[in-house]
Parts: sequence; C-alpha cells; structure tokens
Amino acid sequence: MKSTIYIGGLIIAATIFSSCQQDTAPAPSKQTPAVSYIKVTTAEHNIDTKMQGRVVASLSAEIRPQVGGIIQTRLFKEGSTVKQGELLYQIDPATYQSAYNEAKANLNSAKASLATAKLKDERYANLLKFEGVSQQEADDAHATYLEAQADIEKYEAALATAAINLEFTKIKAPISGHIGISSITSGALVTAQQTSALATIRTLDPIYVDMKKSSKELLKLRKLINESGISQGNAQVTLTLEDGSQYSHKGQLTMQEVSVDASTGNVTLRAEFPNPDGILLPGMFVRTEVNEAINKNAILVPQQGIFRTATGEAFAYVINDNNLVERRVVQTLDAFENQWVIAAGLSVNDKLLVEGSGKIRPGSEVTPVQVEMNNKGIMVTVVDQNSNSASAQGGV
Repeated sequence: MKSTIYIGGLIIAATIFSSCQQDTAPAPSKQTPAVSYIKVTTAEHNIDTKMQGRVVASLSAEIRPQVGGIIQTRLFKEGSTVKQGELLYQIDPATYQSAYNEAKANLNSAKASLATAKLKDERYANLLKFEGVSQQEADDAHATYLEAQADIEKYEAALATAAINLEFTKIKAPISGHIGISSITSGALVTAQQTSALATIRTLDPIYVDMKKSSKELLKLRKLINESGISQGNAQVTLTLEDGSQYSHKGQLTMQEVSVDASTGNVTLRAEFPNPDGILLPGMFVRTEVNEAINKNAILVPQQGIFRTATGEAFAYVINDNNLVERRVVQTLDAFENQWVIAAGLSVNDKLLVEGSGKIRPGSEVTPVQVEMNNKGIMVTVVDQNSNSASAQGGV
C-alpha cells in the first residue's frame, strides 16, 4: 500500500516538473526566408526581327531563240559558268545567209540605179537652161533620182534586218552567271519567241533573299523607332540555313517593296548576300534575322524572374524597401537569349526576385540577397564591396 502511494507521488511530481518546463521554454523565433534578387538596370539592345526568307538570283535570264531554225550545235556545258556574250547555241544559218546575200545584192543594184538617175537628173537640169529638154522631162528625171535615193534607204534597212537575223542564229549569253540544264539538243527545231526556254542563266554572287513582313509589324516598328532612346538599326541580316547551320556571310537589307500584297497583307523586304562559294541557291528557304532598331535604354531581365498566369498574363515579384514582396504585372516585348525585354511594369533599380519564389507570396517579408547573371546565364552572388576577400558563389 505504501509502495503504491510512493509511485503515485512520483508520477504527480514528474507531471508538475514537465508542466513547469513547458511554461518556461522560449517560443521559437520567426525566420524570414532568404531569396535572391537582381537590381534592374538598362542596357543597349538590338531589336532584331526573325522572318522566313527565300533565296532569289540577283540576275536571271531565260534563253529563247529570236529566229527559227534547226539547232546545229550546243556550245556550253550544262551547270557551268558562262560570260556575257558567250556563244551558247548555233542555229543553221543557211537560210538567213541567203537572205542577207540577196539584200546585199539588191542594195548594190539600187546604188547603181541611183548613180544613173543622178547623172540623168543633172544632165536634164543643165539642158533645161537652154530649153534642150522640156520641163516635164526634167521633172521626171529628178523624180526618178529621188526614187532611187529612197530605194537605197529601203534596201539598206532590208540588209540591216537580214544581218540581224543572221546574227540571231548565234544564240549568246545575255548575262554572266551559272547556266542550267538545256531543254533541247542538237537537231531540234526552235521557233522565234517560243514560250519554252532553251536554258536559264542565273547570277548567284551576289544573291538576294526575299522576306515577308506584315504591314502591321511594319507600322509597329516605325512607331517604336519614333520613341526616345530607340534608333534605326544597321539593317544587317544574318542567315540560318535549312539544316540549322549559320551562314558565314552577313547580308544587308537593300530595299523594301512600296506596296502591300492585298492577298496576304505582307510587304516584301530584300537583302543582298555575298555567295562566293555558291552555297545559296535560288529557291532555298532560309530563316533570317534583321537588325531593324537599337534600344539604348532597354530593360532586360532573366526569364526566371518573370512568371505567367494561366491566362498568359506576365508578372514578377519585386522586393520593396521594407523587404516585403510585391506582385507586379509586367509587359514583355520579346525574348533575347535567356532574358525578357520588358516594355512596362519594371523600373531601373527595382529589386526583381529571381530565386526563392517557392518560399514566398505577396506581402511576405524576406531576407534579400543580391545576385547577378554571368555570361553563362548562372546567378552568382554580388561581391560584398566592404569585404576585402569575397568570392562569387551560387545564389539562393
């Protein structure tokens, strides 16, 4: 019985001691989460526009005969480079040579008739002074002389036409460039101004790339350039080929079409590229990037500092002077590498939260740690200016 009373006493004492410990234990301190932020600054930013483009030869000429006949010889190698004036095809010239010879003979005959008519006209003019011939005879002689002169002009024109047709039997290259596949062979009959080309010559160096830009985007760019701090770009064009590789030469924007395509609402832009190695071929589809403007006071922030709602609205978390988190709606222009270009919502010197967003909500108090993004896109802690030996380390 005494043992039972003793044990009960120990239990009551232990309970009282435990209760006293709980009453005297200190309450746990409230800890603020550490988060990383960057200080918003401005930087110069090239406003580049990406567009689809198509390669076009700078010069192109379809070869068609200007006289009809049988092709005697093809004098070029398909796929080779030809020079302006180089002989490509020879049409059988026999018929045209005959026509030339006839026109030449007619001219010589007309020249002989002219000489006779001239002498007779001069003789009758002298005889008329002494009334050796009648006025009518003198007038007829002079008219015959004038007709002979006109015949000379007519036959000279006929001879020139015959010479031109004879020369047209030699089909020559109108431009320098690369010539493609011949659609005919020796022995084929061709006709003047036929619809099908014998071959096509294209100049590939330099070469053009045609791009399409909507008139809406064009107006947007012009309004943007009118804003302060934004100037016209250098119109330099970079090219990405169909296999994803970068074309080694830069191009230059040379012209913009002065009308809008009514069916598509697009405006055509044209850039000129050097093509010494013949990599670019007419008809290729490429991707282009054109430097159209330069924003000298652009706000660029890491993409990880910008969030979006289910509806696509962009927002960011900003730390105020009291170390409280604010939710800020922002407007983005476009993406540049691993950054967003901000149009509205952020200002210079704002503290933009970039790491630790899972620990907070709007109104939360935080312990801010300033970081900056290095050239590899990694956040590193800003070196403490008051410390003599501080090394960069990863952010929160």
